[in-house]
Amino acid sequence: MAADEGERRRLDLEKKRERYVWYYLAYFLFGIHVVAFVMIYAVLHAK
Repeated sequence: MAADEGERRRLDLEKKRERYVWYYLAYFLFGIHVVAFVMIYAVLHAK
């Protein structure tokens, strides 16, 4: 009984961590694209 409870809690924590990893990855990729578009804009509009 106690082992099951610990296992369930560990799985919940793992799911929570996984969600944070996906959020981090999403923001990271989004940030890279923002930087890339700014660089493209700067290069195309350079005098």
